[in-house]
Amino acid sequence: MTQTNNRFLDEIAKLMTDAAGAADGLKREVDTLMRAQGERFLRDMDVVQREEFEAVKAMAEKARAENERLEARIAALEAHIAESKAPA
Repeated sequence: MTQTNNRFLDEIAKLMTDAAGAADGLKREVDTLMRAQGERFLRDMDVVQREEFEAVKAMAEKARAENERLEARIAALEAHIAESKAPA
């Protein structure tokens, strides 16, 4: 009788292991499907990718710094012109 119970428990353990493996496979498949759907949704929404955003952000920061440098240069030139036009 003990051997029969062990065999029964072995079969249940095998079924549980198979069910866990199937559930894991199903989880991976659902994850893959959800990721694909999310990527398609973002692509359809025409959302910019992170790398492109970072590149444009860096370009904007560089342009802003150049703008500030040129503003300072223009202010200095205007001051110089004002000094040279002032009566001595």
